[in-house]
Amino acid sequence: MEKNDQSGILKIAVIGPESTGKSMLSEQLAGHYHTLWVPEFARSYCTALDRECTLEDEINMFHGQLASEERALAQLAARRDARPRVPLICDTTIVTVKVWCEYVFGFCPPEVEKEYRERSYDLYLLMDIDLPWQEDPLRNFPDKQSFFLEWYTRLMQEKNAVYAVVSGQGEARLRSAITAIDDFMRS
Repeated sequence: MEKNDQSGILKIAVIGPESTGKSMLSEQLAGHYHTLWVPEFARSYCTALDRECTLEDEINMFHGQLASEERALAQLAARRDARPRVPLICDTTIVTVKVWCEYVFGFCPPEVEKEYRERSYDLYLLMDIDLPWQEDPLRNFPDKQSFFLEWYTRLMQEKNAVYAVVSGQGEARLRSAITAIDDFMRS
């Protein structure tokens, strides 16, 4: 496993198909661990769009997500307390940009692919599809959750990433994620 530059900061990526509770869980985990979380940049970006998303928009979201993560890492590094390992919770990440580019546009731009290959997270939490679908104007594929879960799983395996599937509803989902993080931090 490749370590991050900021000694003691663990980058945790919360990824998975649409409507699997990534944002809510990310915020809950940040509260539980008294740390920062990086919200999904694409959500605020797409909310401001008055048209269909383009490949250029995906590239903008890619850069926005990276910049948000870098700012949060710097903030966390500056305020680090005495804990030996502090998690930074990253909601969605550039993994989703890669998946969306490939699915919607048929290819992944080289700069996204390069960063995907080089950027590491210490632990990926892959959200299971066991929550009821929640309608949202930014969600597109309620009938493809299994398809995307398989895609994310394949990416994690190809990347040889350390990941855990997070399942359950409500408190059970949060406990599943906390257990995965705590187990990882003890290893």
